[in-house]
Amino acid sequence: GSGYIGLEFSDVYTALGSNVTFVEAMPNIMPGFDPEIQRLATRLLVNPRPIDYVTNVFAAKVTPGELGKRPVVIELIDAATKEPVDTLEVDAAMVATGRAPNTKELNLETVNVEAQRGFVPVDERMRVLDKDGAVINHLYCIGDANGKMMLAHAASTQGVSAVENITGNPHVVNHDAVPAACFTHPEIAMVGPTEPQAKELAEKEGFEIGKSLGHFRANSKALAENEGDGICKVLYRKDSGKIIAVHIIGLHAADLIQECATAVASGLTVNDLAFITHTHPTLSEVVDEAMKAAVGMAAH
Repeated sequence: GSGYIGLEFSDVYTALGSNVTFVEAMPNIMPGFDPEIQRLATRLLVNPRPIDYVTNVFAAKVTPGELGKRPVVIELIDAATKEPVDTLEVDAAMVATGRAPNTKELNLETVNVEAQRGFVPVDERMRVLDKDGAVINHLYCIGDANGKMMLAHAASTQGVSAVENITGNPHVVNHDAVPAACFTHPEIAMVGPTEPQAKELAEKEGFEIGKSLGHFRANSKALAENEGDGICKVLYRKDSGKIIAVHIIGLHAADLIQECATAVASGLTVNDLAFITHTHPTLSEVVDEAMKAAVGMAAH
């Protein structure tokens, strides 16, 4: 796997002197990331380091080894044809392909609930749904078990929402406004859909997507810390300026994304943020520059 988990651990292991090979079933590494961010991350995080990768393949069989005596053997097959492709011999293998729900012992069938690949179906108020899609009263499910967004802070948000609904205060979780981050060096963070997903939504709903960029290389604090690589990419509606998504790769991206998540959650526009004063000299000016670029006010 070469998603969040694979990237983060490769960052650690290569820093400690190890060589890393990604085994990825999809056509490109980092599936699920915005394509522009993926390309830049490949240049910044993968290519300069002792990281190799193979794509369009599955690890069909892994034979355990013994450190210093015999290698771990990984047999690869083509993802489409399932034909043998190659065999890797490594010191250790790590499965970084995501998490699986542990819901088998919940006896969901006793309340007419059918798990979907192990995940408990819920609505946006975290209420459990039965096989027919009807709400089951007084039954809620939050976190990884519902599969909506498998992040710790998303689970916390869902938990708060569930309690609000239980206590009679209707609340809906806007998962499009929940930020995510990959803790590599530099960091990657995002909120909202990728550019292809945003364009698909725009075509479906009849509006156009605008895009603007802010660059870390134009930021004094980033340059002072010798961390000038990276961008802040903003996707917005051209008709209203409403911010749809923000993708950041660069120094402290995981911190910078919070302002953007608040903007998405609040329905703010690029014009709203372009006229908010950002402290100088701080990395927040990268976001400021991206918002100003959207309204023709970029300084760099």
